[in-house]
Amino acid sequence: MDEELQKNVLKTGTSILGIVCKDGIVMAADRKVTAGNLVVNKDYEKVMKINDYLVMSWTGMVSDAQLLKKVISAELKLKELRTKERPTIKEAANLIGMLTYRNIRQFSTIPSIVGSLVAGFNEDGTFELYSVEPAGSANKVKDYDANFSSGMPFILGILEKEHKKDLSLKEGTALAVSCIKASSQRDSGSGHGIDIYLVNKDGIRKEVEQTAETIYK
Repeated sequence: MDEELQKNVLKTGTSILGIVCKDGIVMAADRKVTAGNLVVNKDYEKVMKINDYLVMSWTGMVSDAQLLKKVISAELKLKELRTKERPTIKEAANLIGMLTYRNIRQFSTIPSIVGSLVAGFNEDGTFELYSVEPAGSANKVKDYDANFSSGMPFILGILEKEHKKDLSLKEGTALAVSCIKASSQRDSGSGHGIDIYLVNKDGIRKEVEQTAETIYK
């Protein structure tokens, strides 16, 4: 029973992606939450606005992602209060990477497993996208990434073919929708909707909020 429970807890799936465009960053994700072969939530938002300048999406265990969001939000606010300066996106990504690295190396019967995409804009108006893989390394993304989400093979297949240099946010949004729809069709851990946030020098806004319903005829 313990072995079966562990298998179900660790086999989580999702589809997330980030696309760097000439005028901003597109962050997208599906809405399905699974535990093994069981769908436990069909309307869960996996792209999370951390504060006024940072947005994050995740793949992995829901409880770990929720805790990471709370810790990151608090730590960034504390750093801002101490230094009287707003943290950069690079600093935020490296903090997330450090926490992820530390969490998976602490002894636990159920290890913390979370991969993240982190996007935001700096005070000078520049915008950045980072990929924090489940082992804790934080890497700047120059074009696109889907981290280690279960929908990654299908997403990257489309991005390799359709992505082009100097995409606009409008073009990037349409491409992200296509990617999530494709992964939802082929990946059993993805589906039930699409959420997309846009990040640029003017701020963060939600651009797409779609649900998917199965209709029997």
